[in-house]
Amino acid sequence: MTLHLHDAPRGHHRLEDVRERLWEAVRAGDEYRASAAVLDAVDSGMDTETALLDVIAVVQARVGAEWAANRLTVAREHAATAIHERVIAVLAHHPGHRAAEPAGPGGPRVTVACVDGEWHALPARLLAEVLRLRGWRVDFLGAHVPTPHLVAHLHQTGPRAVALSSTFFSNLPTAHAAVTACQAAGVPVIAGGTAFGPDGRYARALGADAWAPDAREGAAVLERGLTRTGDGAVDQPVDCLPHLADQEYTMVVGNRQQLVKETLAQLEDRFPPLRDYTDRQRQRTAEDIAHILDHLAVALYVDDPDAFRRFLTWTADILAARDVPARSLDPALELLSRQLQDFPRARRTLDE
Repeated sequence: MTLHLHDAPRGHHRLEDVRERLWEAVRAGDEYRASAAVLDAVDSGMDTETALLDVIAVVQARVGAEWAANRLTVAREHAATAIHERVIAVLAHHPGHRAAEPAGPGGPRVTVACVDGEWHALPARLLAEVLRLRGWRVDFLGAHVPTPHLVAHLHQTGPRAVALSSTFFSNLPTAHAAVTACQAAGVPVIAGGTAFGPDGRYARALGADAWAPDAREGAAVLERGLTRTGDGAVDQPVDCLPHLADQEYTMVVGNRQQLVKETLAQLEDRFPPLRDYTDRQRQRTAEDIAHILDHLAVALYVDDPDAFRRFLTWTADILAARDVPARSLDPALELLSRQLQDFPRARRTLDE
């Protein structure tokens, strides 16, 4: 019987020690120390799946939390993520990285990809490595995969399923198109990532065949098996999201540029210091307004005002951590509400 590191009598403390050692290494930007922290643990008996999901994934979540709290710069956050990707690559070729039943030519095949516009590939990469450990033949396509190229790959390889990952809520319409296209190609889809909601509500709303909150559960769902019961017909978004018939989502997206321009112009009267902004400051303000509009549009797409409220709460926390008062959001929200007064769902979402 092999005693795994996390199964030892003081395994919890040992696991915490490994996480802390990895955290100190990535915070220092030292990929060699980071690799050593994980490989030493595996060599001491920790199984690879635990190293991936209970060490690397946990430390990566800490990286995100530290960035949100303004204790890590964007550059440091990117560097930490890149180090984790390197550690995973090293771990994949380590002698301790063994599948229970190595996949052969006839083994189950799965495609793992991020939806178009999604650049956060680490969660999908973790799933891909866990599936390889469990004996799957994995085609990991990485970040930002255009849907036509994804579908072409499915036709060429014929996988048992496709796992789609997305972190950003604003990617949901694109994710919906990808889900529909994969299913039309006859391949069932499991969705994962924070974009789909904490309980997978948006994965269900967009017609995915399954959802999983993390890589471990995603692998378990795939092992149980997915089936696609549809006839391969291509559904339109309004078929499963009938509220889209009111055209509010389409109108907000179509008028995005004008809405940003008008809001920026009117903000000068509400916030006079804006008149003295540099071109770069005005550009950043315009980007912030566009970001708000993008999330409003997707909240309209899935018909969930709470999704927009969660985005604003998150944004307020980010601003507060950077000593920017959250109430600075109010003028832009009020101005957008006035411009969208003829759109009941949009106005109600903004007013709430």
